[in-house]
Amino acid sequence: MIATPDRTPLSRTFFDRPVLEVAPDLLGRLLVRTTPDGPIVLRLTEVEAYDGPNDPGSHAYRGPTARNSVMFGPPGHVYVYFTYGMWHCMNLVCGPEGRASAVLLRAGEIIEGTEAARKRRLSARNDKELAKGPARLATALGVDRALDGTDACTAEETPLRILTGASVPSDQVRSGPRTGVSGDGAVHPWRYWVADDPTVSPYRAHVPRRRPS
Repeated sequence: MIATPDRTPLSRTFFDRPVLEVAPDLLGRLLVRTTPDGPIVLRLTEVEAYDGPNDPGSHAYRGPTARNSVMFGPPGHVYVYFTYGMWHCMNLVCGPEGRASAVLLRAGEIIEGTEAARKRRLSARNDKELAKGPARLATALGVDRALDGTDACTAEETPLRILTGASVPSDQVRSGPRTGVSGDGAVHPWRYWVADDPTVSPYRAHVPRRRPS
């Protein structure tokens, strides 16, 4: 029996924990994006943990920069980065201020505001693909760098909020290597997803870029 989703905001203390505790616990939570077309509500089905100075795969591994400064701030805030000169990806900051760990939101199911999401994801073949992957998720929700630093765990009407939803039972949570991470960070099984959920993105190992000969 599926529990009724709780629409109260997640507390900041939820995020003020080690990232490897927060990440799997985010599955089943609701992300609300307020847009001119109305709210879009997404149920999280796949995430990845990035553990700051302990993690070569993290943007914060080498310390603070102008790009990653939000990661060093209070937990429960949104960190948005631009990648490959094309796509935005969205994270939620975890742990105590200054720790710089975060959870990448990799995929989810749009449960409200589907029409508004479709307008942003015209190439999606079906609704299960609207937010199937971190760049697709950000595109479907209209997330870009302008939302970097947004407080996501507030009761106020902000552009992005994270609600309690309904947590996923532990026997339905799977874990494995993170997608596209290279080097020492590739061995960590810090990608978490809901078992057999059709909105979860396919795993892809890191493929080194070839330099022109």
